[in-house]
Amino acid sequence: MKTILLFFLRGLSKKIIRKYHPDVVGITGSVGKTSSKEAIYLVLASRFSVRRNYKNYNNEIGLPLAVIGIEQSPGRSLLGWLKIFGKAIGLLLKRDKNYPEILVLEMGADKPGDIKYLTDIAPCKVGVLTFISHAHTEFFKTLKKIAQEKRVIISHLPEDGFAILNADCPLVLENRDKTKAEVITYGFENTAQLKASDVNMITDEKTGRLLGLNFKVSYKGNIVPVFLPGAITNTLISSALSGMAVGIALGVNLVEAAQALRNLSPLAGHMRLIDGIKNTMIIDDTYNSSPEAVKAALQTLSLIAVKTGSERFAVLGDMLELGAETENTHREIGLRVAELGINYLITVGEASKHTAHAAIEAGMDEHRVAMFADSVAAGRFLQDKLEDGDVVLVKGSQGVRMEKIVKEVMAEPLQAVELLVRQSGEWVKK
Repeated sequence: MKTILLFFLRGLSKKIIRKYHPDVVGITGSVGKTSSKEAIYLVLASRFSVRRNYKNYNNEIGLPLAVIGIEQSPGRSLLGWLKIFGKAIGLLLKRDKNYPEILVLEMGADKPGDIKYLTDIAPCKVGVLTFISHAHTEFFKTLKKIAQEKRVIISHLPEDGFAILNADCPLVLENRDKTKAEVITYGFENTAQLKASDVNMITDEKTGRLLGLNFKVSYKGNIVPVFLPGAITNTLISSALSGMAVGIALGVNLVEAAQALRNLSPLAGHMRLIDGIKNTMIIDDTYNSSPEAVKAALQTLSLIAVKTGSERFAVLGDMLELGAETENTHREIGLRVAELGINYLITVGEASKHTAHAAIEAGMDEHRVAMFADSVAAGRFLQDKLEDGDVVLVKGSQGVRMEKIVKEVMAEPLQAVELLVRQSGEWVKK
């Protein structure tokens, strides 16, 4: 059944692309895809008619749905799929004058060949490569194979296209000669063409609450200030830069792009600040997890000021699909926790025991390290431990369900549906 479904989705969406000729912006990378997609969408929507994938619908089913213009998968509903095919055929039979000029499409890769499959459906004019690191290693085996897969997003581009590369990731930057397209680099490094600098964390003078980040962006001698409300991490700045780089490629000026990015805010489960019980603050990063993303999140946690007597908690769940790299990568995280001086470590899952043991071996007080098999038990433990003014980072792979911990300790749990990931459909039953 799935084979038949994919056959029709692929065929119909390819025909729609060929008929309407939208400019396609494809985005891939080990981390940062979804936030970059949102930033790119906001920048381009300031001038063009644009559509993006719904949520993280970035696979062989989700991408065709975006091309057709469907926001919600019908799941196992045969009638629902027939309606989608009907809409796709309608787009082919009668021209829709409102079909978007640009499609911004996040492209995920769980296994070798995925990016080739997706770019065959929707060949890109602009390809964005956000980061290359250990993710889905269980299926790719080596970092080299991950890099080979990801670079398809730029190697397939035409000569009149644009390759947007993150200059802060050497594994991304080394692919700049693997494309015929014009290259635009972005990042914090001096080598970046579009460069961010002078980052400041803005806080409310009365309450001390974090309000966001402001920074400067320079490009070919021009400098503009940018403010990202609610942002607390440089990773969101990187996403904003990717949006500005794509904007430059397609004719949006820096001032317009900076103004559009004032509407960019952290997505659910992506380093989002949430008020916690007992006047605490939660950094909700529960959407998913990978080694580089955890390290970046821990760095952010370590930089957030806490009042005297308050503590920083890292609550970390297993990073899944790492294959043979599982033990080493989890141990690296434990060493990083100890190195950064995080006050309390709570781990969830079997693999994360390696994180806990490594932190203790690196000198962390064993009485400030706790290990749990599931997120529910960890959440109850955390609830008892938190005190006024504490800051807690919660992060883990989807399968560990770390958002249950956030729900346990958030000040307004009735707002979970609005603020947290995986609060509807089949996820609620698990």
